[in-house]
Amino acid sequence: MTRIAIATDEVGWHTRQLQAALRERGAVGRCVDLEDCRIDTGASWHGLVIPGFGSELPDAVLVRGIAGGSFEQVTKRLGVLHALRELGVPVYNDARAIERSVDKSMTSLLLHAAGVATPPTWAMESAAQAQRLVMRESAAGRALVLKPLFGSQGKGLQRVGRVDGAHVPLPELKGAYGSLAYLQRFIAPISTPGFDWRVLVIGGRAVTAMKRVSAHWVHNVKQGARCESCELTPALAEIAEAAARTLQMDYAGVDILPEGSPEALRVLEVNGVAAWQGLQRVTPFNIARAIVDDLLDRRLAAQAGARRA
Repeated sequence: MTRIAIATDEVGWHTRQLQAALRERGAVGRCVDLEDCRIDTGASWHGLVIPGFGSELPDAVLVRGIAGGSFEQVTKRLGVLHALRELGVPVYNDARAIERSVDKSMTSLLLHAAGVATPPTWAMESAAQAQRLVMRESAAGRALVLKPLFGSQGKGLQRVGRVDGAHVPLPELKGAYGSLAYLQRFIAPISTPGFDWRVLVIGGRAVTAMKRVSAHWVHNVKQGARCESCELTPALAEIAEAAARTLQMDYAGVDILPEGSPEALRVLEVNGVAAWQGLQRVTPFNIARAIVDDLLDRRLAAQAGARRA
């Protein structure tokens, strides 16, 4: 039987969905917290200990969540994923893709370099440089969004610069922002209430989308946005697929905003450990099943073919 490790720090709706989809395919999914994994070069030929797998390695790893922690702890957890890939275990998404997406500044840089439309973005450690940038943008009548570099679910976002006709200075960067200014130019909503799109890409193909509608300028579901079904247009699919391809992701939740008109699309963020509970409510097919099918039929089959060759 095919044994899949579901890397997660939280067992719940998403992991149950994935386990059910795996059972339908005759496979088993075992939840594993990367915090509990360790390196032990005396334990086996490969030197990893993955709880629930004994001296063996899983047939594949599906990454659903990685707990936060100290720099050293997160490095070790990602190191386990790196090691699994090097040992020939398909990791979906692998550590490299997660690193590209969890670091918002790297996401912005790679999207820009690949020609994928994204708002003007800055990341700098100098508070003085950041404050001068904010003042310059404010003088031009523009607002910026200050984000935690490793944040998620819309937490910690602030608008600075010219906000509702008044100048808002850069706040203290220590603490929540890690003494780093990651800033994106604010894109004003084109309607009231405003909205953005979340497009899900699986195996390189955009498969479904939703609108996230909110009277607040932050459109995350966890911040109160309403999920609405919407058409997955060719334009939305094209830019979402380009973003996922740029970051080399197996699956990705791509957040897209319209700038000025519904036709001018900008990628805000790309989520490498994307949640889909809200999206599932407005999507007619089973998302977990689509993810599992892609893992088994594309990634695992390709790995088996490479071994035979």
